[in-house]
Amino acid sequence: MPPERAAEIECPSKEAHPRYRKLYEMLLEAIPSSVLLINRDLRIISANRNFLEKMRRSLEDTSGRRLEEVFPAIILDHVNLAAPLRLAFEKNQPTRGGRITYRAPGIPLRIYYYSILPFSWNGVVDQALLLMEDVTEQVRLSEEVRRVERHLASVVESARDIVLSTDNDAQILTWNRAAERLSGFGLPEVRGRALDDFCPPAQRREMARVFDGLKTGQDSQMGEWDLLTREGGRIQVSWVCSPLIDDRSKTVGVVAVGRDLTERRKFEAQLLQSQKLAALGVMAGGIAHEVRNPLAVCSSAAQFLLEDQDDPELQRECARKIHTGIRRACMIIENLLRFARPSVETEFSQTNLAAVLKETLPLVTTQARVQKIELVSHFPSGPVWIKGIEALLQQAFLNLFLNALKAMPDGGVLTTTLGSGGNEAWVRICDTGPGISPENLDKIFDPFYTTAPVGQGSGLGLSICYAIVKQHLGAIEVESPREAGAAFTVRLPIL
Repeated sequence: MPPERAAEIECPSKEAHPRYRKLYEMLLEAIPSSVLLINRDLRIISANRNFLEKMRRSLEDTSGRRLEEVFPAIILDHVNLAAPLRLAFEKNQPTRGGRITYRAPGIPLRIYYYSILPFSWNGVVDQALLLMEDVTEQVRLSEEVRRVERHLASVVESARDIVLSTDNDAQILTWNRAAERLSGFGLPEVRGRALDDFCPPAQRREMARVFDGLKTGQDSQMGEWDLLTREGGRIQVSWVCSPLIDDRSKTVGVVAVGRDLTERRKFEAQLLQSQKLAALGVMAGGIAHEVRNPLAVCSSAAQFLLEDQDDPELQRECARKIHTGIRRACMIIENLLRFARPSVETEFSQTNLAAVLKETLPLVTTQARVQKIELVSHFPSGPVWIKGIEALLQQAFLNLFLNALKAMPDGGVLTTTLGSGGNEAWVRICDTGPGISPENLDKIFDPFYTTAPVGQGSGLGLSICYAIVKQHLGAIEVESPREAGAAFTVRLPIL
């Protein structure tokens, strides 16, 4: 036989030992593919169970039948099985990798790959084996995978954010359209190049730190580093980087999603400017309102002095009012400066927070007694050391105590609790007054904001407290459950 021809497969003869015939039949039944044995007249000699079940036929109704009697005409017309079968019988030539697509009424679409193997006996091919593998599910899954891949690719390409991936050496693998649009570089230009080539040199160390952390198994990391453009510009980008995991749960790279911050930064700058102007307007209105009152008193007293210079008592009274008004204006200006610059003193020292509170509480004892307010304190037995300025802390807590007393004109309970834990100390000052309305909670620390009657408060007390606490690297919080008083909590770092 010429070398290009397939090796002949010897078919068991009819005289073969019954044991081998039995083994042959068992093998046919065990094969998960459909198997037909066909003779030179294109009649089916035998068919295995898989074929009979797929075609919904019986062996008696199949054996001895011609191909056109068993297979639907649409299959034979479309595939023409007779041609490769004749090649098998006449030239001992096998056929592999053919495809059959079949849909019958009431039966879902089925797809088969078939092979034809000639069987020879004493050099003559008198039978051929037709094997048909049902690949319907594999084809469906393959098409589903391709559909999902196309969908994911469409999602990535349609995203307005930068989506890119790199290998473990931070070399770019994929680069979506948003990245091309923002940077001006196409995928062929960047593929295989290091991502840090497109970041400013000063930010490459931070990016390398993030990527090294992801390679060692850390979760997603966030960062901000600029993206260099083809024109030499820089775009501020906020990045979220996640490890790229393969099907063996191994980190093989990094997926980075970047959002252009240009418009956000412009909006934030505009918002900040608007907030500054709004705060300046509130402050200017507060200053004008607070300073106008004592100035009006001074102006009236000065007019009396100009009109009547003969009454010494009136002159003294007018002078006293002018002096009081000037002191009032000076106090407002001094408080305003304290709010803007809580202290010119920058030397912090070791301070016992418990001692500060114990020295400040007696300053309000008399007023509390007059208003029938009970003072309750819970302090630890030992000192609580912080780094601060004692005079400023005393001023801040005194303002909070006075603010609480004003909230309880008809009596109540003022509770002060000092505690510490972790790396911070906390002071909680609670009153039993009417509380703070929800619409005012966000405004109480604004300068010149007050709900007190005109002339009874400048609205700078809590603002000064806030500034002092911030100067000590702390935080101040306020809670006011409905009709349950108010609670101010000052948190300060401990030594």
